[in-house]
Amino acid sequence: MSVFSRLRNGIPPSRDDCQSPYERLSQRMLDISGDRGVLKNVIREGAGDPVTPDASVLVKYSGYLEHMDKPFDSNCFRKTPRLMKLGEDITLCGMELGLLSMRKGELARFLFRPTYAYGTLGCPPLIPPNATVLFEIELLDFLDSAESDKFCALSAALKLLHRRRLVLSEEQHLVEAAKLLVLLNLSFVYLKLDRPAMALRYGEQALLIDQRNAKALFRCGQACLLLTEYEQARDFLVRAQKEQPCNQDINKELKKLSSYYKNYMDREREMYHRMFAPCEKGSSVGRN
Repeated sequence: MSVFSRLRNGIPPSRDDCQSPYERLSQRMLDISGDRGVLKNVIREGAGDPVTPDASVLVKYSGYLEHMDKPFDSNCFRKTPRLMKLGEDITLCGMELGLLSMRKGELARFLFRPTYAYGTLGCPPLIPPNATVLFEIELLDFLDSAESDKFCALSAALKLLHRRRLVLSEEQHLVEAAKLLVLLNLSFVYLKLDRPAMALRYGEQALLIDQRNAKALFRCGQACLLLTEYEQARDFLVRAQKEQPCNQDINKELKKLSSYYKNYMDREREMYHRMFAPCEKGSSVGRN
């Protein structure tokens, strides 16, 4: 029975009828702050270890005010979210606390009380004073503090090396060697973040410096395999094997590629068989 029906029939409203949507939702959520300032509801479980302090996270998020269907803040419209470092790039205390409770691949819904969100003043004109906000957050991946610091240092180093203009050929050689190392490490980090297109991009930049570099060829092969570009992956990995025939990692990746390619061809044959089987059956009937 609705609230209005209860009132018309002389029945006083129930406790639930007097609660706001966020108050009703909060009753089914887990308190992760200890003072019910940050409440959590897991929509999809993640895997692995939880996010570490000082990590850098790759997340998709949308923030909602009560009684509003459209988010007041979201990065879900971006093709690729940017990497954000805890303690530096995330301004909401509640979001940082929530992320520390999450695992890779997890999707969760959070309620942040004003103390953990925008405070007593809010953030005019979008956020009113003393607003409780709801955030849906998906943790795509994260780098722990050591990996994060390494990634930030590599990115900064690469920018500096790009800006450097040198005259002496000997100094230029040293810079190219340093640049090669940075590009190889960036390619590795993007593979770990499951962003093979970026890993391939930096691997190919490394090959412009040293076209026979086995690590660069291997990284490019790994990236192409993740992108299901099997012919290109084979080309890179065979070239890497030629440079280092006894490298176990390269040989294992070639075996993995062979297995993936076989499964891919089996699926293709099965699909074509399904597509043309009815035609073949019809033709045999016609002949009879």
